[in-house]
Amino acid sequence: MNRIKQLFNIQYPIVQGGMIWNSGYKLASAVSNAGGLGLIGAGSMYPEVLREHIQKCKKATDKPFGVNVPMLYPNIEEIMKILVEEDVKIVFTSAGNPKTWTAYLKEHGITVVHVVSSSKFALKAQEAGVDAIVAEGFEAGGHNGREESTTLTLIPMVKEKIQIPLIAAGGIATGRGMLAAMVLGADGIQMGSRFAASEESSAHADFKKVIVELGEGETHVTLKELAPVRLIKNKFYHDVQALYAQGATVEALQELLGRARAKRGMFEGDLVEGELEIGQISGLIHDIKPVRQIVADVVSEFESAKAELQKIEI
Repeated sequence: MNRIKQLFNIQYPIVQGGMIWNSGYKLASAVSNAGGLGLIGAGSMYPEVLREHIQKCKKATDKPFGVNVPMLYPNIEEIMKILVEEDVKIVFTSAGNPKTWTAYLKEHGITVVHVVSSSKFALKAQEAGVDAIVAEGFEAGGHNGREESTTLTLIPMVKEKIQIPLIAAGGIATGRGMLAAMVLGADGIQMGSRFAASEESSAHADFKKVIVELGEGETHVTLKELAPVRLIKNKFYHDVQALYAQGATVEALQELLGRARAKRGMFEGDLVEGELEIGQISGLIHDIKPVRQIVADVVSEFESAKAELQKIEI
C-alpha cells in the first residue's frame, strides 16, 4: 500500500499545493473530490476567512482535505486555534520551525506534514514528530528554499536521511514528472502550478492566462534577503532587479515590495505591478482545465509512462 494514500486515506498520492491567493475551498474540495488531497492556503487568509473556507470545504467534499499554514505569518496562534476548533484533520506547515506547533497539533489528533528545502531540515522535522515531509526543489513557485537544490537531487538526498513518508514538490505537473519523483524515492507528489491554472483555482483569470502563455526561462527566484520567491518576469520583477543593480538594501526592497503585492497580482490580476508567483514547470502548462481532468490526465500519463519503462534498455 502506498504510504501517502494510507496516511491521508486518499485514492491517489497527489497533493495540491496550498498556494496563497490560489487555494480557496473550491480548489481544495475539487482536488479531494478527484481523489487527491486538497489544501486550503491559509497564508492569504485572515483567521475568520480561513474558518469560513474550512466550513465551506466540509460542505463541498466528504473526502479528506487539509490546510497549509506558513508559520511566518502573523495571527499564527489564532490560526492554530481555529484549526483545532474546526476539527481539521491534516495540516501542512512551512516557513518556520516544526518544533513550534507539531506537538500541539498532534495532541489534538491532527496529521502534520512539514515542507522543507533540504535534508538537514527534513531530519529536524522528523525529529519534531511530523508524520510526513514535503521536500520542495528550487523549481517550485512561490516561496522557495535558499539552498537552490533541484528536485532531482533533493528527493534522493532526503530519502536517504528519513524514515517517514516523503512527498516530492517542485517542477511536477505531469504523470511523467510524478513517476520520475517516485522512482527517485518519493511516496507521492505535491503540485502547485498545475492546479493554479485550473478552473477551480481562486486566482484571477488574467493570471491563469499568463501561466499558460509562459515559456522556458520566464520565471526567476529573487528577494532572497526577505523570503526567496519565484516570480514571473513582469514590470515589478524588473523593478526589483533594477534596485539590486543599485545595491539594494533590505529596507529598500521591503519598501518596493510594500503590502499586498501578491494579492494585487495573482488575485486581482494586475500583471504589471503585481507579484506573480509560479513555478518553472509553467512552461509545460498549456491549458486551463477542470481539476478532475487534471488529476485524470496525470494518473493516465503516469500509468502509460510506467508501462513504457519496461521497454527502456541500457
